Amino acid sequence: MSDNDAISKQEQNQESNQENEKEQTMESLMGEYSEDFSFQMPVAGEIRDGIIASISGSQILVSVGAKSEGLIVGKEFEAIPEELLATFEVGKAIPVFVVTPHDQDGNLILSFVRAVEEQSWIDAEAALASGESFESTVVGYNKGGLLVPLSTIRGFIPASQLSLSRRLTMTGETPEAKYKSFVGDAVTVCVIEVDRERHRLILSERAASTETRDQIRDKVLEELAEGEVRKGRVTSLADFGAFVNIGGADGLVHMSEISWDRVVNPTEVLKVGEEVRVKIISIDRERRRIRLGMKQLEPTTVDEYIADHKVGDVVTGRLVDVSREPAKVELGDGVFGFCRLPKPAKSESKPAAAAPAADVSSLSAMLSAKWKQGKTQSTSAPETARSGQIRSFRIAAIEATQTQKKIELDLVN
Repeated sequence: MSDNDAISKQEQNQESNQENEKEQTMESLMGEYSEDFSFQMPVAGEIRDGIIASISGSQILVSVGAKSEGLIVGKEFEAIPEELLATFEVGKAIPVFVVTPHDQDGNLILSFVRAVEEQSWIDAEAALASGESFESTVVGYNKGGLLVPLSTIRGFIPASQLSLSRRLTMTGETPEAKYKSFVGDAVTVCVIEVDRERHRLILSERAASTETRDQIRDKVLEELAEGEVRKGRVTSLADFGAFVNIGGADGLVHMSEISWDRVVNPTEVLKVGEEVRVKIISIDRERRRIRLGMKQLEPTTVDEYIADHKVGDVVTGRLVDVSREPAKVELGDGVFGFCRLPKPAKSESKPAAAAPAADVSSLSAMLSAKWKQGKTQSTSAPETARSGQIRSFRIAAIEATQTQKKIELDLVN
């Protein structure tokens, strides 16, 4: 091989090596550029961390690591709550949702509200998967239950998923009567259903609660006070009275405490499931017993009668039942007193002679006869008391307490 051929081959090898180096350098640069390009190019629907670059009255410029900043503008800007917008400042980190990588003007359009909502759905799905509970606040209600937010998503607790204690304290028939008092309450719930497409988030307070009926009852017993008036619901009826649940604890309304009127059987005036108002008469925390009354809350004419009369007053009444002791006396519409009637005295004396026939031929004789008749009656034995008689009575005593209103009478001969 000649020297010229050797030099020519060496030059060809050098040129080939240079071309290979150029190709490797270009591939390397393209790879780096490709990696950098794929990292920086936003994708619609993704959530990114951004830094606020500038804020104006109608838009927010956010740096998300792309070639140019993205915009939160138009309805996406207006959707940000004013109180939250007031906390934004240049340099603050915020999450953003990529609405579109480039609009018709080539701008990267972002959304803060959608980013927060999307993150809320992600958190909801994570909570559903883990079964963990979280704390929130009741913000509203509808006909079926309570509304509770998870971040920006409004969740729903159906009535069947409320805690036992909350269900036991519910009263009324309308949604307002049942749920309004719970608005503002702190609540611990867990997620039991997530459906993004239907925008449906179902929560359960019952599943997150560990309370038992005994714990609820003991808590209610501690909170109750004698003399309080509470709403409750009739849970069962017996011959001797009615059981009423008040906030998780059952109390007894004895038949005598149901009404001022005579009640033969509680089923005459009450039914299971009925909502009633009761007064706490007494509490036995050791034995876990609550004595309740209903008649104390009834408007009654007995109160008016007692207010208008005093001990010593002479009143008129009708003997209703003299077979009992004391005898029952009707003093007015729905007002009764009780009188211990004197026992008839045993006497062997002859009956008083009938008054002589009077000469009524003149006015003076007529008056004389009337006087004699009256005198004869005044010395005779008192008339025997019989049911149905209208008689005069003197009020001997008045008892008016929260459990009893009683008027004791003496018969006036």
